[in-house]
Amino acid sequence: MGIDLLTVGEVAARSGFASSALRFYEREGLILARRTEGGQRRYERSVLRRLAFIRAAQHVGLTLDEVRSALSRLPASRTPTRADWTKISRSWRKRLDSEIDALVALRDGLDSCIGCGCLSLKTCLLSNPHDEAAEDGPGAVYLPEWLREPVPADR
Repeated sequence: MGIDLLTVGEVAARSGFASSALRFYEREGLILARRTEGGQRRYERSVLRRLAFIRAAQHVGLTLDEVRSALSRLPASRTPTRADWTKISRSWRKRLDSEIDALVALRDGLDSCIGCGCLSLKTCLLSNPHDEAAEDGPGAVYLPEWLREPVPADR
């Protein structure tokens, strides 16, 4: 019995990713495609799991490098199992917990201030008289550290 191969259009329709995204992920080494004699891409059905993983990783804020690193730990010789996926997703737990804590702190402080040090609010919960926050560096220094980090362009 032959391997069930899908066309770019079939994978795009099934995964929800644009064909251009599939080509990008292939160039980045996140997914693999075979070529027909005519040079057309064909994907093994298991690529749909990798794409679902990429989608989930994007939603939790992983960078392209983090996704690449995680996917590199999956077996190349067989379709990844649930145990394989569990193993790599466990490595995110501490990071996700930190991000959740930071987002909760942001959500709870949005009514009064987001920690930017702008002095624009008359009653700032974080009170920043004379722009004292400037001494602590650029940006929103009162935000949790994770929320002050630059967001990578590939998110």
